[in-house]
Parts: sequence; structure tokens; C-alpha cells
Amino acid sequence: MEPSTPRRRRPGRLRAVAVGGLVLATLALAVVATLGLGGRDGRQPAAARSAPAATAPVTRQTLTRSVTLAGELGYGAPVPLTSLATGTVTWLPRVGATVRRGEELLRADEQPVVLLYGALPMYRPLTVGLQGTDVRQFERNLAALGYRGFTVDDAFSASTTTAVKRWQHDLGLPETGTVDRTRVIYAAGPVRVAQRLVPVGASATGAVLAYTGGTRVVTVSASAGEASWAKKGTRVTITLPTGASVTGQVSTVAAPAAPTAPTAGQGPADAERPGTGNATVQVTVAVADQRKLGQLSYTPVDVRYVAQQRKDVLTVPVDALLALAEGGYGVELAGPGGSRILPVRTGLYADGRVEVQADGLAEGLLVGVPG
Repeated sequence: MEPSTPRRRRPGRLRAVAVGGLVLATLALAVVATLGLGGRDGRQPAAARSAPAATAPVTRQTLTRSVTLAGELGYGAPVPLTSLATGTVTWLPRVGATVRRGEELLRADEQPVVLLYGALPMYRPLTVGLQGTDVRQFERNLAALGYRGFTVDDAFSASTTTAVKRWQHDLGLPETGTVDRTRVIYAAGPVRVAQRLVPVGASATGAVLAYTGGTRVVTVSASAGEASWAKKGTRVTITLPTGASVTGQVSTVAAPAAPTAPTAGQGPADAERPGTGNATVQVTVAVADQRKLGQLSYTPVDVRYVAQQRKDVLTVPVDALLALAEGGYGVELAGPGGSRILPVRTGLYADGRVEVQADGLAEGLLVGVPG
């Protein structure tokens, strides 16, 4: 019997085995990618995952997204002051002066026109026998200036006439007992002279001054589309040029004005500071604690308001998020036995953190972050 010879494997079969092994390996990699078990780019196999190089804790907190606008600290928009007095302007207060109740706003033919506080304009002369809200408003001012002997009510009585004569004597006016409508101008409170609109020697009838309130405020300009946050009472944080911060509150929001063409040298709006472009809505912010403003006035400030807020939510650093191959995001949960990928639902992004939700996610767990 002839010795048997070994059987040779045909080359074609070897190639088939090699090709089959390659197909299985490719399918295995595809399954890993489909399950989203890769690294931060979705390509590292999950079976080889070890503890991440660096971790950060999952925290429970209030997440707030704020927007900062450009503002101006000053005294608000000037308002023209119209005098009804006849004759010639013989004196005007200096620009920047504050005029209070009972003090002179101007002199016409060397007779004073004084400031009183109230909402009603001086629309008629006041004399004995008249009744009305305007009488009560005047008598309230007379009493605030220290004059006595009459009752503050809607009736201009004989005792009111006596008090008016004393007031006129102190002002150097003829003691008629009748309040001349050209000698009184009403405003809501103390006024600060912003501009002289006429020189001394001009006619005393018409707009002679422009004034603002005596309290510093912040004004913010924003387009109509950016002003939905601005409602009366909205609280904001004002950052001063010194770096100090003070709390403010929206007091008024002007009606949207027609768009204006950009002025020479004006660039497009800054996306990071939405109030810096061509603006159409004027927002006024009141500052209750004027002492914190120091001596500052007519200076740029930053105004920050809360655009979105989520209370008591779980958050992780934004760079802890992993893009999953099947879409969406996950985080790498680190534990004693290694790590695993947990898909999460994201919410609000703010201050470098993001709101996340997932079954099995809890405060204090560690998630992987770039080392």
C-alpha cells in the first residue's frame, strides 16, 4: 500500500474563510456604532471603555440664561418746559441745577414762575369761590410749603385767599389773593435742567427749558423684536463702569418708534449685545439705591435680564455631552467598574452647563469630561 499523501486546501476556500471573517468583523463594528457605544466621536468600541480621564459631578440647581444689553446711565429723556408768562426772560437756572417745589424755574420781567408738584396743568386762574381737583392740587402744594390757616379740599375759600396772599408776598408778587396761571408750572416732582432752549432776553412765552427728573435712571434702546422682556416691574442687574453692580427695575417702556436709517459710522447690531444696533424702543430702568451709583452720570452701563430660567434641574458641563451615532446626546457615567454611556434629553443651556434628563441619572453621579 502506498503511503497516503496530505490533502491540500484549495486556495479558493482559504480566500472564502478570510472574506467570511472580514464580513463578521465588519458587522460587529456596525452593531457597536449603531448602539452608540463609541467615544466622544461615536467610534471607540464600548467593550474597551475604562474610567474617563476626568470627571465632573451631576448637580441639581437653578439654571438661568441671561442677556446683556447696552444702556446709558443719566436722567432720562429731556422734556420741554413751556412757559405761559408774557414779557422777557430775565433769568434762567443753570444747566444741571435741580429745581424743587416752590422754587423758581425762570423769571419773566423780573417776576418769578415757580414749580409746584402735580399731574394737572395750570389751566385757569384760581380765585375765591372756585371748586375742583386743580384747587385741591394747589392747596396741597401750599400746605407742603408751610402755609397754614386753610383746609386742603376742593374749595378755594376766603382762608385760602389769605394764605395765597402770604405766599405771593414771599415771592415778591402782587398780593392779589388770586393765583395767576402764568406764574405756576406743574411737574411730577423735582426737575433737573437739561438745556436752556432760549437765551436770557428772549420771549418768556413758549418752550424755554428742557428738563428731566432729578433721579438718575438707566435707558436701554432695543428693537421691537428684542423688547418682549421689558415689562413694567421686570428686575434687571446693572453693571457700572467701576465693575460694581446694582439692581434696577423697568419703570416705563415707550411705544415702538418708526425705524430710522443708520447714522454715519454706525455698524450692525452686535449679536452678543442685542441693544447696540439701530433701536426703536426706549426702556427706562429705575434704580432705587441711588447711593450705589456714586457720582456717576451720563455714562454707558450694561443691563442684564433673565431670558430663561429652569429651577431645580439636573445639569452637567456642556463638554460632557457625547454625540451618539443614532442621534441625540449621551453622557459617560463613571463608576467603580468602569464607565457606560447613558442617553440623555437636553434642555436649557446656560453658563457652560446644560439641563439633562434621563432614567438612572441622579445628583452626585460622575460624568466624563475632556481631560
